[in-house]
Amino acid sequence: MRLHTGIRVAAVVAATALLATACSGTDDGGSGDGGGDGGKVELTFWTWAPGMEEAAAVWNEANPDIQVTVNKQDGGDPAVTKLLTAIKAGSGAPDLFQTEYQKIPTLVSSDALADIADVLPEGTAERFADGTWQSVTLGSDAVYGVPQDSGPMEFYYREDIFQQYGLAVPTTWEQYAQVAEQLHAADPTKYLGTFSANDAGWFTGLTQQAGASWWGIDGDAWTVDIEDAPVQKVAEYWGGLVEKGVIDNKPMYTPEWNAALNDGTQVGWISAIWAPGVLEGNAPDTAGTWKMAPMPQWEEGDAATGNWGGSATSVTSQSTHKEEAAKFIAWLNASQEGVNLLVSEGGLYPADIPSQAEALSAPPAFFSNQPDFYTIASEIAGSVQPFTYGPNVNVAYSAYNDEFGKATEAKSAAAFLDAVTAMQTATVEDLESSGFTVKE
Repeated sequence: MRLHTGIRVAAVVAATALLATACSGTDDGGSGDGGGDGGKVELTFWTWAPGMEEAAAVWNEANPDIQVTVNKQDGGDPAVTKLLTAIKAGSGAPDLFQTEYQKIPTLVSSDALADIADVLPEGTAERFADGTWQSVTLGSDAVYGVPQDSGPMEFYYREDIFQQYGLAVPTTWEQYAQVAEQLHAADPTKYLGTFSANDAGWFTGLTQQAGASWWGIDGDAWTVDIEDAPVQKVAEYWGGLVEKGVIDNKPMYTPEWNAALNDGTQVGWISAIWAPGVLEGNAPDTAGTWKMAPMPQWEEGDAATGNWGGSATSVTSQSTHKEEAAKFIAWLNASQEGVNLLVSEGGLYPADIPSQAEALSAPPAFFSNQPDFYTIASEIAGSVQPFTYGPNVNVAYSAYNDEFGKATEAKSAAAFLDAVTAMQTATVEDLESSGFTVKE
């Protein structure tokens, strides 16, 4: 099916659809056959992750017939825009591209990524949590990349302050609410957490843990389920905490929030595996006082989490060396040697679960008081729940910022539910106006 926008949605919504592959000549940073030198293949890799040059150098030394050149890019939306411009022009795109999970549907629907299912080494999928692997398959038989790093969410808390006030580490969200109330009653200057209205990825991960999937695929149409029951449950829960005043309602990553982490008025943080680096930079005086635990669960005994961040390495539709490119990214992201380099040279948290024990043998320096930090993290990472992103994540995230910004100011659980409804409406309307088929 081709819509009037010219975007080939069938590449996303049909498991058997094949991406159109455009062959082009080599130019500045673009893909090309790299031949003419005894069959040597030259691949170009656009990435913003640290340590990729060092990893590529190790690969190149061992694989003289497949050479990888790393071109550093700006991350996020600028990199996506640059790639889509090259794809539209028919030349200049790299062979390999670092892709944030939430951007994969956008790039697939624009024919920017290749399906590498037929050339990926056997057993690659088994190395990743089901929820993380779904991020590169969109729930189909196609594979649009190999997961590189992930952001499983966890609960970080000040162990010293918990001990001071006799607080128990919550294992359920019901207990989290109770502890938040106990702490704030004991010291009204302290909060167990904050609801941040400018971190849509954070809220997405919370709803992912609860079983939500904001987008879905039904035949040749998209579905949008932002207003689904799990999202409403999460929104109403946090809105209730804000309404009671037992947690803060200020955004994260502000000078005020940073100071609260450092002076002990922000006692907990629902965050992701990369939190130690943030804490070390923003709250250096608190080293050795924090602990990490699994996120509270909706039902006692459950084991589920969501992702906040993470990316894959994809092969672009203009690469003429799909098989060689797939071989490299499987080594980089799904081998012990490659994963060791991702950790030692890039400081990344690898998505490949079997390689984590060796690559992450010591805890982060900021958490030297918790030797089993990465053992716990690995168990949590295996419980990431499935989640499907859609082609207009940017619209949904923008609506989150607008609507939850108003809701946090209102300090009303009802306003939080209204924000979810507004997000649903904005996302559906944008898909329809862009020419996508949307099924109710």
